[in-house]
Amino acid sequence: MRIVEAIQKLKKEKNAVLLAHNYQLPEVQDVADFVGDSLGLSMTAAKTDADVIVFCGVHFMAETAKILSPSKTVLLPDPQAGCPMADMIDAKRLRALQADHPDAVTVCYVNTTAEVKACCDYCCTSGNALKMAQTILKKHREIIFVPDQYLSGYVSDRIDHPFITWEGYCPIHSRIAPEDIDRAKRLHPQAKVLVHPECKPELTRLADCVASTEKMCSFVQDDPSTEFIIGTEVGILHRLRKENPAKKLYPASEQAVCDDMKKINLEKILRSLQTMTHEITVPVETMDRARGAIKRLLEVV
Repeated sequence: MRIVEAIQKLKKEKNAVLLAHNYQLPEVQDVADFVGDSLGLSMTAAKTDADVIVFCGVHFMAETAKILSPSKTVLLPDPQAGCPMADMIDAKRLRALQADHPDAVTVCYVNTTAEVKACCDYCCTSGNALKMAQTILKKHREIIFVPDQYLSGYVSDRIDHPFITWEGYCPIHSRIAPEDIDRAKRLHPQAKVLVHPECKPELTRLADCVASTEKMCSFVQDDPSTEFIIGTEVGILHRLRKENPAKKLYPASEQAVCDDMKKINLEKILRSLQTMTHEITVPVETMDRARGAIKRLLEVV
């Protein structure tokens, strides 16, 4: 408890806001000012009068917070907290793909580095990727969609239009198998199945709802059902159970654990505030170009 009190005291002293992604450790979520998805958290922090943003998530998320709040200090309590999917593409390889398709517009999933976002025309989230694609297709027929091949494939199937894709994926969501859903359904036959669109198509086909983390939270709250099988990283179950104490929530797979999302703990948050480390910096030109792609996302949300 003392460490929580120390964090709260330092937050006031530093005029800091503490953000925690839905997949963070329970104790990190509990000490945060805001819990949510990566872009939503960055947008919320930008609207505060905080001087410091402590982002409990992974590196690309802290970069996005910096892009949307360039005058604020952004801290990532563990600089080694990365994203395997985001690391599967870089600006050099993306530009090579774009050179092969000069007439295409490029959409990148928010789960990308700042330098990749800076090379793109549009950014999207798992929650608005479908709407983004539908909007873009009114003006452009050729779309490069990076880096998640499964989110890309899910959207492509829904609108019946092929994309130029990248063979990126989330290793954590790929751990969830159809057999996991089958097993969970046998144990909980009345439960509705919610699956993230980063999962493979053989999994999303089994879902009652394919949704982003934020949509999962609203779906569980609003749906009259009382039991749900959750097909995403297990960290979100803490928030879901807090918000829905009368409902029963089960992980599709206990193996869907992101080690990167679990690297940040209370001790690292405290140290980050005490020493003002580790600060996230992004070149101004990169921020400006990446901000343009995010701005076009927000116009479609």
